[in-house]
Amino acid sequence: MRLPALPVVSAAAAALLLAGCTSASQDLGSAGAAGSGSGAGSDEAATFDPSAVAVDEEVAALVPEAVAADGVLTVGSNLEYAPVDFVAADGTTPVGLDIDIVNALAATMGLEADVQSSTFDAIIPAVGSRYELGVSAFTITAERLETVNMVSYFTAGSQLAVAAGNPDGVDPENLCGVTVGVQTGTVQQDELEALTAACEESGAEPIEVLPYDSQADVTTNLAGGKLQAMYADSPIVGYAVEQTGGTIEALGEVRDAAPYGVVIAKDDTQLAEAVRAGLQKLMDDGTLAEIAEAWGSGEEVLTTAELNPSVG
Repeated sequence: MRLPALPVVSAAAAALLLAGCTSASQDLGSAGAAGSGSGAGSDEAATFDPSAVAVDEEVAALVPEAVAADGVLTVGSNLEYAPVDFVAADGTTPVGLDIDIVNALAATMGLEADVQSSTFDAIIPAVGSRYELGVSAFTITAERLETVNMVSYFTAGSQLAVAAGNPDGVDPENLCGVTVGVQTGTVQQDELEALTAACEESGAEPIEVLPYDSQADVTTNLAGGKLQAMYADSPIVGYAVEQTGGTIEALGEVRDAAPYGVVIAKDDTQLAEAVRAGLQKLMDDGTLAEIAEAWGSGEEVLTTAELNPSVG
């Protein structure tokens, strides 16, 4: 996808431009609460019933005995990134696109998913010890593939959002001088920081990058007028637009689309193959598309589950 028309950045900076996710919050505060209302994007409307998914005996046969022994698939997820991974209105139940996919995958394997909340950056190091899988909108990157196995299932990019009507006239092709909110620790923050350095090198005003601990805070501050724009994963922007009742709107195209992947320990090739086979089954029979469409993301579902796909 196109990038902002800023001065050319270094190769190291360009490497940051692959979209990636970390944590965010399901609660949009005064901007609107997740799970309110109905339709796509609402946890009440979209939560998938895994009991509708039958065990696939061929997939179940691939599951390592150590994983199958207790009948439970332990999954680490950061439950603060609506609508992908978050907590329902009851304050305890994990819901979201990823959660429904995990439940369906576990059912296909003949298992029950146990989704455990974690900070985003602690999930991958704990896969293979505390967790059998990590599922939390992890973009597949070459760096991650050096340490873990990943199976692709979905694709997403990065997108800007502004207040409805774009009152400040933000140009998505030139963000120099714009105040942009972003969640701390995301690749979007890295990209903005690289781009603001390029602004300064060219003599233009830098981007004022304002990082927040949660995506909910970013969205709330944009809706409240403290920010001129925000930058996040495209599904998160779409959900925020819906949940704020049109107070904000997406701006420009989705950039740098890249696949999400389920994370499996590097040495657990048998479980990785079981995950790949299970996700492929869910793609082939339409279950994955059904789940994604319920969350308003049907077009982003992949048709082939690849183990450790080649990425840029």
